[in-house]
Amino acid sequence: MRIERIILKSFRNYTDFHADFHPDRNIITGENAQGKTNLLEAILCLSRGQSPRTRMTKDLIQFGQSRADITGNIKSRNRDFCININFYTNRKRAASVNQIPAKTNAALSEILKTVLFRPEDLDLIRAGAAVRRRFMDNALCQLRPAYADHLSRYQRALDQKSRILRDERLNQNQNFLSVLPEFNIQLARHGAAIIRYRAKFLKKLQECAAVYHHDCSGGRENLNLQYQTSGVISNPEASADEITRLLNQRLTELIPAERAAKSCLSGPHKDDIIITMNDLDAKAYASQGQARTAALALKLAERELYYHLSGEYPVLLLDDILSELDPKRREFILSRITAGQVFITCCENPEDFQNTGNIYHIHNGILL
Repeated sequence: MRIERIILKSFRNYTDFHADFHPDRNIITGENAQGKTNLLEAILCLSRGQSPRTRMTKDLIQFGQSRADITGNIKSRNRDFCININFYTNRKRAASVNQIPAKTNAALSEILKTVLFRPEDLDLIRAGAAVRRRFMDNALCQLRPAYADHLSRYQRALDQKSRILRDERLNQNQNFLSVLPEFNIQLARHGAAIIRYRAKFLKKLQECAAVYHHDCSGGRENLNLQYQTSGVISNPEASADEITRLLNQRLTELIPAERAAKSCLSGPHKDDIIITMNDLDAKAYASQGQARTAALALKLAERELYYHLSGEYPVLLLDDILSELDPKRREFILSRITAGQVFITCCENPEDFQNTGNIYHIHNGILL
């Protein structure tokens, strides 16, 4: 799986840009604020159908323009694909694969899978639960198209229910309150699917991440991941019917409390990953170096899991991550990406890469 060419028109600070890429390592250099991260963002859009940096389409479109275009030539599953995405200021984005409309983001991720590693991800261990949920969701939406559908439907029901609970007028309106049980049924059904997918994903991720962490720590530390559900789900791998029943029962019990709190109090939107090292809570007890080693292990394991499930390595995007790592961890991560295509952004031409892959220098959205 690799990106052979990308063409950008009026995307961020790229007016008219095109580049052909090396099948292995691609080093993107340049000073800060020249467009290195914007280029990786465009690749992510080809994979996910949307930007991980903003929900505002206008942010992606160059000032003074009404649309932005991204075109990528992809080699995947021994076939050639052309993905095209158009972002507009006044209507929804349009995407196509080989000139056939792509109705869902999953249609894109089935062709191009990506793993992004950026400096913020080094805080994956110590950050709030929302960051770890997003880590699971981003991975699973690419791995399992059905998961993306369940997540979208769950979020839609959650937003609608939250609006009723937050709005005082709707909160007191019996007609609106009467639909809360229906929303709870939707949340329970889709929530059960989300929980089961996450539990299975973490179980497989654990196997790879533990090995990476053990190696990087010199065999001194054992990493363990455990899915923590909110509420009454003690076994996240139970049957879908059982989890649905338990979720719906809990949500029904919480209706008075949720009306008082004006928010949804339980469900997979509150879940977390408990990460331990040698049986100690990593969030509370890990040093900065240990936390960074664990974050490295999770990201490398995510990439490895994609390979085991699809037979192809996803495109790995390292956005200025090497400058944040000490020499030992930098060497560790580079030694683990000998296969598959990788894009690495950095401010200077690294001597370590002079004879590996291609080096591109970006200045103000222009390839020099």
